[in-house]
Amino acid sequence: MSLPFYQRHHEHYDRAYRHKALQSTVSQYQKEAKSKSAVYAQGSTAYTRGSAAYRHASAADFSLESSAAYSHGSSAYDLESAAYSYGSTAYDHSAAHRLKNSNLMIEDQSYRMSPKAKRAKQNFVSEDKENEALDYSVPIFTGREVNISGITDTEEERIKESAAYVAKRNLFATGEGVSVSKVAKSTSEEEHHEKKSRKVAIQESAERVALKKTLEETQAFHKKLNQDSLLHAPEFVIEPRSHTIWEKQNVKFHCSVAGWPEPRVTWYKNNVPINVQAHPGKYIIESRYGLHSLEISTCDFDDIAQYRASAMNVKGEISAFASLVVKRYKGETDASLLHSGTFSMPLGLGVTPHGYASRFEISFVDKFDVSFGREGETISLGCTVVINPDIKRFKPEIQWYRNGVLITPSKWVQMQWSGERAALTLNHANKEDEGLYTLRVVMGDYYEEYSAYVFVRDADAEIPGAPGAPLDVKCLDANKDYVIVSWKQPAVDGGNPILGYFIDRCEVGTTHWTQCNESPVKFARFPVTGLIEGRSYIFRVRAVNKAGVSLPSRVSEPVAALDPSDRARLRSHPSAPWTGQIIVTEEEPAEGVVPGPPTDLQVIEATKNYVVLSWKPPGQRGHEGIMYFVEKCVAGTEDWQRVNTEIPVKSPRFAVFDLAEGKSYCFRVRCCNSAGIGEPSEATEATVVDDKLDVPKAPGRIMPIRNTDTSVVVTWAEPPDAKELVGYYIESSVVGSGHWEPCNNNPVKGTRFICHGLVNGEKYIFRVRAVNAAGLSEFSEDSEPIQVEAAIAAPSPPYDITVLESVRDSMVLGWKQPKVTGGTEVTGYYVNYREVLDGVPGKWMEANIKAISERAYRIQNLKENMVYQFQVAAANLAGVGTPSQPSQPFKCEEWTIAVPGPPHDVTCSEVRQDSLVLLWKEPVYTGRSPIVGYYVDMKETEAKEDCWKSVNEKPLQNKYLKIGGLKQGVSYVFRVRATNQAGVGKPSDVTSPVVAETRPGTKEVEVVVDDNGAISLNFECDQMSPNSKFVWSKNYEPIEDDTRLNIDTKGGKSKATFKDLGEDDLGIYSCVVTDTDGVSSSYTIDEEEMKRLLALSHEHKFPTVPLASELAVEILEKGEVRFWLQAEKLSGNAKANFIFNDKEIFNGEKYKMKVDQKTGLVEMIMDKLEEKDEGTYTFQLQDGKAANQSSLVLIGDVFKKLQDEADFQRKEWHRKQGPHFVDKLGWEVTDDCNVMLKCKVANIKKETHILWYKDDREIMVDEEHDFKDGVCTLLISEFSKKDAGTYEVILKDDRGKDSSQLNLKDTAFADLMNEVCRRIALSATDLKIQSTAEGIRLYSYVTHYVDDLRVGWVHNDTQIKFTDRVKTGVTGEQIWLQISEPTPQDKGKYTMELFDGETVHKKTVDLSGQAFDDAVAEFQSLKQALIAEKNRARVVGGLPDVVTIQEGKALNLSCTVWGDPTPEVSWLKNEKSFVSDANCILKFESGKNVSFTISSVSTLDSGKYSIVVKNKYGTEISDVTVSVYIPEEERRSEEEDTKTKA
Repeated sequence: MSLPFYQRHHEHYDRAYRHKALQSTVSQYQKEAKSKSAVYAQGSTAYTRGSAAYRHASAADFSLESSAAYSHGSSAYDLESAAYSYGSTAYDHSAAHRLKNSNLMIEDQSYRMSPKAKRAKQNFVSEDKENEALDYSVPIFTGREVNISGITDTEEERIKESAAYVAKRNLFATGEGVSVSKVAKSTSEEEHHEKKSRKVAIQESAERVALKKTLEETQAFHKKLNQDSLLHAPEFVIEPRSHTIWEKQNVKFHCSVAGWPEPRVTWYKNNVPINVQAHPGKYIIESRYGLHSLEISTCDFDDIAQYRASAMNVKGEISAFASLVVKRYKGETDASLLHSGTFSMPLGLGVTPHGYASRFEISFVDKFDVSFGREGETISLGCTVVINPDIKRFKPEIQWYRNGVLITPSKWVQMQWSGERAALTLNHANKEDEGLYTLRVVMGDYYEEYSAYVFVRDADAEIPGAPGAPLDVKCLDANKDYVIVSWKQPAVDGGNPILGYFIDRCEVGTTHWTQCNESPVKFARFPVTGLIEGRSYIFRVRAVNKAGVSLPSRVSEPVAALDPSDRARLRSHPSAPWTGQIIVTEEEPAEGVVPGPPTDLQVIEATKNYVVLSWKPPGQRGHEGIMYFVEKCVAGTEDWQRVNTEIPVKSPRFAVFDLAEGKSYCFRVRCCNSAGIGEPSEATEATVVDDKLDVPKAPGRIMPIRNTDTSVVVTWAEPPDAKELVGYYIESSVVGSGHWEPCNNNPVKGTRFICHGLVNGEKYIFRVRAVNAAGLSEFSEDSEPIQVEAAIAAPSPPYDITVLESVRDSMVLGWKQPKVTGGTEVTGYYVNYREVLDGVPGKWMEANIKAISERAYRIQNLKENMVYQFQVAAANLAGVGTPSQPSQPFKCEEWTIAVPGPPHDVTCSEVRQDSLVLLWKEPVYTGRSPIVGYYVDMKETEAKEDCWKSVNEKPLQNKYLKIGGLKQGVSYVFRVRATNQAGVGKPSDVTSPVVAETRPGTKEVEVVVDDNGAISLNFECDQMSPNSKFVWSKNYEPIEDDTRLNIDTKGGKSKATFKDLGEDDLGIYSCVVTDTDGVSSSYTIDEEEMKRLLALSHEHKFPTVPLASELAVEILEKGEVRFWLQAEKLSGNAKANFIFNDKEIFNGEKYKMKVDQKTGLVEMIMDKLEEKDEGTYTFQLQDGKAANQSSLVLIGDVFKKLQDEADFQRKEWHRKQGPHFVDKLGWEVTDDCNVMLKCKVANIKKETHILWYKDDREIMVDEEHDFKDGVCTLLISEFSKKDAGTYEVILKDDRGKDSSQLNLKDTAFADLMNEVCRRIALSATDLKIQSTAEGIRLYSYVTHYVDDLRVGWVHNDTQIKFTDRVKTGVTGEQIWLQISEPTPQDKGKYTMELFDGETVHKKTVDLSGQAFDDAVAEFQSLKQALIAEKNRARVVGGLPDVVTIQEGKALNLSCTVWGDPTPEVSWLKNEKSFVSDANCILKFESGKNVSFTISSVSTLDSGKYSIVVKNKYGTEISDVTVSVYIPEEERRSEEEDTKTKA
């Protein structure tokens, strides 16, 4: 659920939570009603520790079945049972005030509806006990008792309290009156109970039903009630005051705070919460009946501080401050405290050597100025506050005011205080925020203020031409039935009259806006009806004109639809203490009283749309709630009609609508309750339905008055017969523009307003109109035009009066000019003096009658050795200003010192971010010898006196100095000392602080040379006042001789023109604009600058056409010759003449001429250069007064070379008409170290052929060229000497042919081979180490190897000499170095050097350490393996793989074996050992010959025979397969024999 903006920061806000709590409350009451544990009475409830006694009007006694008693008028609960109270709330006395068992407390909660009190019937208590005095008494008052009306710590308790009020109020409305019965103190011996009669039982049953209905109505009402709208932030009724006491006395601070819920108050000492437990006996904090106090016992100097009482509840926090000063009797002050820093003074006081200072000095730095903003923007105001003396223990109170009203922080306004700077931020500016903002800094009883106006203009309208938003929406009169909403009309109507206003409402807690009126209303007040009682609403207003509806205004503060009396009851607090006696009233019940007529009926407001009635309730009304019926009739008739026929009015105010405009009506009111409708009130006088409040008339006598250079004060006369004026709107217009702009967007009170934001120098007129609720008046007549300029005022006092020279009877004074000149130039000064005898000053006397213009003056006829004081007053056109403060006393006596006196009139000029010019005048007193120079000192403003440093090492002869090297933004001060032969004199007065900065808009003196060659210095100023003047100086001395310069000034521009610039004019020329904030600049003319200006002047007097380039010639593509030059700039009237050998030539067949004024290009083109064209060519330019020419000589070799180049270019052009070469044939070496011949061609077509030749023999190319990218290539792989020769490529087609040759012989071939070798060398891989059976091999691979690549090897920086043991070679693409049988001497770094004919490329490997050891170990292993392989047993040869033999034949196999040592030989047959026998003879002879013989083989001899040769180096097996077959005839006979035998 969306929350209203002013409740979003409250975490407790939850409507559902509150409804749930209220529902649980109702459920609890219903349960207790059903259990019959409560006794209902028509009086109040009393609590005791053990039991409660109650006696009914019928004198029936009965016992209590529960610890709680309920009544319609009030309820009770103790702290343990936490029962809810609907009339009042009371805590158990044992927990609150520890009262005795017999103490009773009764609170009258009956809001009497009749002045006559009811009396209850007497109880059965003796008269003696009735008259017996009780322990204390309390006055009867409306509200809650103090000990239960304090801070409500939980939301649950606030719901209970609100429910109690609603239940009680509804009981009044239903006629069930509440009376106060007397409850007597009873003892256990007198307890008497009687059985309930039937009548009592029925009455109690009826009361239960009534209570249940009341609870249900209460629950429904609470759903509509927005409790937060009844809350309000704390506010101090009585603030604590400051105290000054003697040491060891006690002091007590008091304050009284109002707020709902009741605020909790916390005390602080110097912004630190006071902890009572940490200082037992020191502090006593009490809070009773809304009165809060802090008591401090036995005060001492440590208690001097600022004390703060902070009151806080759920709606906010507020603080009040008070100071405590503890004094000692004279002579008892501990002086050590004053110097140790532990002693602090009270607010508003400071410490001086003589005691307490009178007050603090508060000043404002970096102040906020008049501000302008628009609705919706964020506006920030800030100001730095400087407080002297700075006492850390006391902090200032920072207050912000708008139009004199204190501003409190809110959603719209935020305030910050950093300890030095105060700031106020308007987060979402509205026109309501427009006004005069004042910052007040309070230190104790003393404060200082600074103010500036803030203007807030309308936001851009969503609809063009729509009016501005209304402002200052307020709710004037809130009741149960209606709320009157008021607002202020906007200043901007969008160009069309405002037709009226729409009022919107929104229930707090929702975001739905409802329009309250169907048609626009013009009157700026409107009663909004149709509200739901108890709910809270916010309102806004929109203006409407012919173009559309404006943006909505800022929303109003939330307001609840309740009567003021109901709202007051919820906020009321008891203010009287207990008196020690309980007062009980008794009265007879009055039932069925018909209310009397209301009184004092009157019409309080009447407009064309509605009439508002007000009356007072009747005196006779009974004790139940009453309502009202309003009746009307046309004046002069008795035809009364009831206005509110359906819904009776609950409030004594009512707005009547639907009246005929212009008619007269009378009104009367009747009261009603359950007993009936009363008599009508007296009728009102006849009231005409029309606006009682008229639109005001236009103001008169509009008078604008000059104020500042951007503002004007406008005054006017109040319109006659003006009623209820809201304020005035002022508009301004530039004379002649016809466009009016609002000067304020929030109506201003009074008849004077300062219009800011105007343009300096413009003329304005003004008009004013008045505003009230009825509307805006007509505009006043336009004021007289006024030009926006600063008003003239008398100057401020001069200052820093000093004595420049003193003799026996006269003294020379010097002083500084006023800081404020009053808007015009100071015309002179007046000096006064007086004698001082024994410290007592005499009467002032005038030293001069006629004003003096210099800031130095000699006063004559003084008395020797007399002490004088002086004062100086400045004068301007506005008059004589206030005199300065009296100077310090000076004695008139003869100065006899040898050194010079102080220079005077030290001023700063031409202030920039890194430099300034210091000027001064020579001392009046020169000493005993002439002045020989000056020294200038400077320091930063905040630096100490010992930080002065001299700017110049040698004395200056001039009385001016440009000081550079300043730091931007740093403040400096300066002084000057004069020197003579006796020494350096007293320094001048220190200048005012100057900040090194270049101000925005600063301009410099510019030197200009005009078209006639006149040289002038020009200076412009846009900050001039009407009395400002340009003052030119040379070497900072005013120029009085006009023989060298002419000075012309017009408006804000001044020009000093040299008549004849020469050496006499060398120097520094400066210009100062008087009556400005130091506007000045200078320009230095030295010899070099003079020469430059004179040369520039000559050029302007005798102008030439500037040339960007001289006459030049070039050959064009077709062999044409182009002559051209280019001027920097040509006008449209520029002309050119073309001259050849002193004769003008013209445009024709041979010469094509052209002049382009835009580019300044002048050219002439010749088709062909012939022998007769040799000579001199000249171009002559004429452009107005300016002229120029340029020539080109083409004679001899220059002409011949140009002619040959033109012929060549012509031939080239013809060549390029067919296929041709753009780039001639060339070569390049690829990454694969192959050679590629390539050329670039152009103008190729499909039929173009390309042929390659070497030494006039055509090279057959397999692939056809596609001429991609216009490049033709021929690749030659593994290029070598055999490929040397002359190569040619030919392009040809039907348009012609072109050829290109490339000679690759001798030097060209060598260059190509060098490149091939270089590419091969670059492709070489890093050297690797490889071990072999012979030794160690170092190798590297290249892409391709040629013999022209020279390879060298270096071992440890020594060239290797190759032997049988160390060899090098190339195998394929591998270049290697073989080291056979390596030894330790072979360790080291090896480098392979590849020389490509120009460069040596190196590859290195380190064969030492572990690398060498590993390589040697591997070599040994390979060597042993080689030996083993060489000497192992093996079958050298002789045995076939397969032998096929006929049965019966002899088989003889032999082979040779080898091995060292001689191997052992054995045989296997079918993988089984086989030895020699009679059939098979095996032989092994001479250690190498092996034979295998079978004399007659049979089929049994078939199989696989293996010879096994074995020695210590290895074993080898060789296999032979023997297959024995039988011839065919024998096989058949054998088969037959087999069959026969079978």
